[in-house]
Amino acid sequence: MPKSITIESIGALPREACWVLTDGAAGNRRQALALAEALTPSIREIVVSLRPPWSWFAPRTIPGARLALGRQEENLLPPWPALAIGCGRQAAWATRQIRRWSAGACLAVQILDPRIDPSHWDLVVAPKHDGLHGDNVLNPLGSLNPIDDGWLADGRDAFAPFAALPGPRLGVLVGGARRGTPFDAAASDAFLAAVRARHAVDGGSVLVAASRRTPDSILPRIREAFAGLPGVVWTGSADGPNPYPGILGWADRLIVTPDSVNMLSEACATGRPVHTFAPVPLRGKLGRFHAELRAAGLLHDIDAITLEAQLPLRETDSIAVEVRKHLGLL
Repeated sequence: MPKSITIESIGALPREACWVLTDGAAGNRRQALALAEALTPSIREIVVSLRPPWSWFAPRTIPGARLALGRQEENLLPPWPALAIGCGRQAAWATRQIRRWSAGACLAVQILDPRIDPSHWDLVVAPKHDGLHGDNVLNPLGSLNPIDDGWLADGRDAFAPFAALPGPRLGVLVGGARRGTPFDAAASDAFLAAVRARHAVDGGSVLVAASRRTPDSILPRIREAFAGLPGVVWTGSADGPNPYPGILGWADRLIVTPDSVNMLSEACATGRPVHTFAPVPLRGKLGRFHAELRAAGLLHDIDAITLEAQLPLRETDSIAVEVRKHLGLL
């Protein structure tokens, strides 16, 4: 029998109380690590990359599961941790298998809708706009993230020179295209013009950051749009360290492209007013997410007049409490 780790020991183990499994994508890592860090300091991170044909069907299973991992199999061998947290489709395959291989000794938590029956996991954390429900399903409004007052203070410390920029400081987070929300030249020019118009009304400085998803062809347009304005424009590593934590920490107001659930959730976690620019109706899950943020008073049109602060959207700690409660870890 493989050595197993008892549920009661989580948070007190010297190592590997919790495995965090993702496909390595930044957004998936950020959510899974945020939840794990809210539960225990004893974490091992594992990147899962399945071989075909298993990757085609994940998280559904087909025969020969051990062959799916290739040389990575040794990463998922016992002793099992008390808890495995996954985010993303390939990670969902892994957390499902670990739960089965350990005969339930390792509790499996999956973040985001796995697109199959959630009973294959001990707990599934799927945002409201996914529309997934069940006795073992938790439904936060946005995506999980590590942002709290301490995180924001660290961001301000790391980018202390931003304090000297004239206020109000307008944070601008630029994503990319998503189905139904193009971010081509026309869409980006419209967004950048709307941001410039907002800055013209408010004055102050701009703190701008592109993301990994921003098309390379759009980066010169971003630099040109904010040329001559006081502030910082970051379009890649050639511009120095990514100022994203500093932008969230120092911004008095934030404008976010409509495509990214993660960036919108993290902007809303700051407690500062958050705006977006969506010239065409948003549909499906993304449209539902925007509608839920607006109904909660957390997201506004780009030209809306708002208070200087709003209730921050911080759900990671409350979800962690529910995880402990649901899995008997309290």
